Amino acid sequence: MGKTIMIADDSELIRNQVSRCLMEAGYNVILAVDGKDGLEKAIKNQKDIALFILDYNMPNMTGMELCRKIRSLGPLKETPVLFLTTETSQDKRQEAKALGVKTWVVKPVKDETLAKLVG
Repeated sequence: MGKTIMIADDSELIRNQVSRCLMEAGYNVILAVDGKDGLEKAIKNQKDIALFILDYNMPNMTGMELCRKIRSLGPLKETPVLFLTTETSQDKRQEAKALGVKTWVVKPVKDETLAKLVG
């Protein structure tokens, strides 16, 4: 059984594309429709999640807000976060970097690129 990755993105199309790519590569996937849903699922599955893939712009709670909350949860404090977003702002990238985010990818992304980034 592969690692578990949580994808939080309000776009069903992106969730489906990313989850298909990751499942084909052998990962387990948890899907969240927005930041609030992502936080609830992160808390529920915190012992299993090995990586978060977050969109920045989501309703109810942005990806950055979700990232901050994830960082405040003991078991998830050091869990890697990858932003997959349409945001290109350097200020937002720097804010993410300050939270320990190492990877910021601007959509769209090819399956092969995503697989390399995750693997």
